[in-house]
Amino acid sequence: MFKATPNPPGANPSALFTVINGVETESLLANLSETLASANAMVSDLAFDLDGSRRHIALGILQLIELSAMLANRALDNVEAR
Repeated sequence: MFKATPNPPGANPSALFTVINGVETESLLANLSETLASANAMVSDLAFDLDGSRRHIALGILQLIELSAMLANRALDNVEAR
């Protein structure tokens, strides 16, 4: 049987997801990069099923995701360079 554990002190009870303290920056950036790659694949697939302005919106979102991925990857390169 599932037993819920209480929230730690200071936790926001309305937050469904949280990032625990103490995670290394490199790990956070690597996960961000992987998440953006997944979002890129999903929106890319969706964009080619759409027409007209909806397709343009999806492709605009895709460009934002790609830019964010480039920034995350550059930050990850900077962290690894140290």
